[in-house]
Amino acid sequence: MDTIDILIIALALAMDAAAVSLGAASAGYAGNKRAVFRLAFHFGLFQALMPLLGYFLGISFVSYVQAFAHWIAFALLLFVGGRMLISGMDKTGETLKKDPSKGMTMVVLSIAVSLDAMAVGVSFAMMEVRIWMPVLVIGLVTSAVSWLAIMIGRRLGDLFGKSMEIVGGLVLVGIGIRIVLA
Repeated sequence: MDTIDILIIALALAMDAAAVSLGAASAGYAGNKRAVFRLAFHFGLFQALMPLLGYFLGISFVSYVQAFAHWIAFALLLFVGGRMLISGMDKTGETLKKDPSKGMTMVVLSIAVSLDAMAVGVSFAMMEVRIWMPVLVIGLVTSAVSWLAIMIGRRLGDLFGKSMEIVGGLVLVGIGIRIVLA
């Protein structure tokens, strides 16, 4: 597998993380450097760890989990997206009480957007690809793409305010639905 193939795979895997980053930032949850770092770092880390996990666990276990992995991702994204939607429709002006770039919400989002990367790790094992370079590239590309999406999302949030929280929630729910239907 050459470098171009690995970059294309990395960009494809980074799209869900980018969409979540865009939504979170536009809803006002990446207002400081620490939140930006947490989002980009965790998405890159989990996106790198999942193919590694898939690679080492092997085909038999992953084929079992893969049968319902899309439902797990759907449920996680529906939960977080639903919370953002409810918060965005709250007329009191309050936003989510918990920053999605912190704690278990960050872990849940990171897992949800990186489950498909586990299957990529299995395919790498079947093709006997040396795993360390692809894992590094996937993690770095996802972090960079997430960071870029956050920068764009912040601008949208500045322009459109609290209504972007509704958009962010819809994006998360939409990604979950797309995962189930794919």
